[in-house]
Amino acid sequence: MDWYGGRHKSMQVFSRTGLWHRRGCDPVAIRYAMARDPEGRQSDAAYFCTDERYGPEEILKYVVQRWSVEVTFEETRAHLGLETQRQWSDLAITRTTPVLLGLFSVVTLAALRYHEAGLLSAEQTAWYAKPEPTFSDCLRLVRGRIWQARISGTSEDEADVIPLPRSFVEAVIQELSITA
Repeated sequence: MDWYGGRHKSMQVFSRTGLWHRRGCDPVAIRYAMARDPEGRQSDAAYFCTDERYGPEEILKYVVQRWSVEVTFEETRAHLGLETQRQWSDLAITRTTPVLLGLFSVVTLAALRYHEAGLLSAEQTAWYAKPEPTFSDCLRLVRGRIWQARISGTSEDEADVIPLPRSFVEAVIQELSITA
């Protein structure tokens, strides 16, 4: 079957149709698929589908395809505050969520351009090594580029501008982009 990262993987799958019971509701037919990785790298898992027409291979295919959507929601919660908005009306919340998802898309697309230019790297710390950049790295890079443009766009002829060494400005931008 198609698996994460565009690989093909053999899985042991057991599937049947059963009835899902809930108090006060009629039973609903449900297809379940239990999957086991014969290599033991993935934990055993059970997946459920209310459309009996889907076989276990299709159910697992949709689970794999859905993963990128789940990652998107997790990253927008963690870094952009999705579902933590403090508006007073449902209408305001309805407007804010698409804006945050749009911001996620803009940052991701900008980071893709920076990656193609060789500018995107994973932030490394003494306690955590990442093999690949994450959304927080993308956000850090985009923030840094925005601040870099704002700082370097200031006219040097203005009287209130104090010349700073480039290394100092870059260090400040780097730290701001990480902590903001």
